[in-house]
Amino acid sequence: MDLLKEEFIREFIDITNEGYQKGWHERNGGNASYRIKPEEIEHIKPYLTYDKPYDKIGVSVPNLKGEYFLITGSGKYFRKIKNKPDENLAIIEIDSSGQNYRLVWGLTKGGRPTSELPTHLMNHSVKKDRTHNSHRVIYHCHPANVIALTFVLPLEDAVFTRELWEMATECPVVFPDGIGVVDWMVPGGRDIALSTSKLMEKYNVAIWAHHGIFCSGEDFDETFGLVETVEKSAEILVKVLSMVNEKRQTITPENLRDLAKDFQVSLPEEFLQ
Repeated sequence: MDLLKEEFIREFIDITNEGYQKGWHERNGGNASYRIKPEEIEHIKPYLTYDKPYDKIGVSVPNLKGEYFLITGSGKYFRKIKNKPDENLAIIEIDSSGQNYRLVWGLTKGGRPTSELPTHLMNHSVKKDRTHNSHRVIYHCHPANVIALTFVLPLEDAVFTRELWEMATECPVVFPDGIGVVDWMVPGGRDIALSTSKLMEKYNVAIWAHHGIFCSGEDFDETFGLVETVEKSAEILVKVLSMVNEKRQTITPENLRDLAKDFQVSLPEEFLQ
């Protein structure tokens, strides 16, 4: 299909496959979505169909009315996306109220968009406003080291932010706003969607305790790279914690302030106390 040659679809397939290769998507774990640009939709409209009924999203996202999203399917395996994208991916359209969606392409063997659709769309809704329309990718996966830390660190934004900042010099530059943490909640529903989207008003990274991570970015490379950086930092921290009870030396608050000055980023002082 010519539609599968579109750059945004090829890039989407690439990051889902790379995430699977990294071990972040066991079985049918994880999900991803991309808010499609208007010019991209115009280019692929001949491949879309509009005969499916609308279904309820479960949340209201009025600022996304009329938008289209490329998104992974519920219960679908990331390892199969590369070879069978039309069976495992969907393009959906949001109606004029922002409360319903319909399938316009994909899931050719049946199914629905990811069960985390409410969280994805609420995150997109927040990021569309907060980033002046620039953020278009939401990526959710299950990186082992990030999840492991949710069993041993206090589930507090400041603790996770500071600990992960200290593990690698690039971290405060890559995620200067910090990291938000959601206490354990049943996934897939309205409550966890609301909690996550509230954090996304402040951060580009939200960790779900004992579950995984959500990241937001302008494009596929930025968003995937954000997950890579957080997980690499988490891996270093897991190793440090396994070797010693207390760090002998670390990146100090003053070091972080100097770094922020040289790289021209703003680090919240609340995380440097």
